[in-house]
Amino acid sequence: MLTKRIIPCLDVDGGRVVKGVSFVELRDAGDPAEMAAFYDKEGADELILLDITASSEDRDIMINVVKDVSEEVFIPLTVGGGMRKIDDVRKMLEAGSDKVSLNTAAILNPSLITASSKFFGSQCIVVALDAKAVSNDLGHTSLKPPPRHDQLVLDDKSRWEVFINGGRTPTGLDAVKWAQRAAELGAGELIVTSMDADGHRIGYDLGLTQAISRSVSIPIIASGGAGNLTHLYDALETGKADAVLVASIFHYGTYSIGEAKDYLSRHGQPIRPNIQNISA
Repeated sequence: MLTKRIIPCLDVDGGRVVKGVSFVELRDAGDPAEMAAFYDKEGADELILLDITASSEDRDIMINVVKDVSEEVFIPLTVGGGMRKIDDVRKMLEAGSDKVSLNTAAILNPSLITASSKFFGSQCIVVALDAKAVSNDLGHTSLKPPPRHDQLVLDDKSRWEVFINGGRTPTGLDAVKWAQRAAELGAGELIVTSMDADGHRIGYDLGLTQAISRSVSIPIIASGGAGNLTHLYDALETGKADAVLVASIFHYGTYSIGEAKDYLSRHGQPIRPNIQNISA
């Protein structure tokens, strides 16, 4: 059985780590390189670094921040934000990331997933999906979907809609359908974020996570909503996620990675041993 992963997420805006609620009300959480080094020593399985405003502000990718962070960690590093073409992916990998996360660009230019996967290998191409529950009236289905996505639009069975540009722009696309398409195009992994739960500490959207996990054969990282250790367990057990993305409860010291690993292990989840416990 494959071990489940605990992955701290560093959302970066203006060179600082921030955390918000439902993608707004951003609050400073620290320096990216310092926090990366801390989580590496704490025993995180991987680390994800996301420039959350690069796409919406049409900025270049944060090469210098990635270089600084990569020098501080010895665990797999995934970086996302602002990559629009295959050369951007190459630059990010050369800067020290092990994987890249594509979100807005993947929807606007889905061929980027395939081209990047073929050139660099699907194991380092992650597609991030930001989703929000649809309203009952589906009033926003009149939105014109991005190019080449005619078969992915919301219908009367849709439960979640995909948003891009850091959660600012609705697409009119069904989240489960888009997840399936991204996997078909060559994504090696998916980050599934519930915009409704993000930052509220009420637990992951288990329905969203489970629906996507059951529809694809690639690993799923659950994101958005962790408030306690039970939420992590629920995402892995009920949500069928392969990993959990965690921010607030680690950033502000509510729980440590060691505590999370101990809890999940005691509750039957296959977890990689904490490095500190091995060396103790």
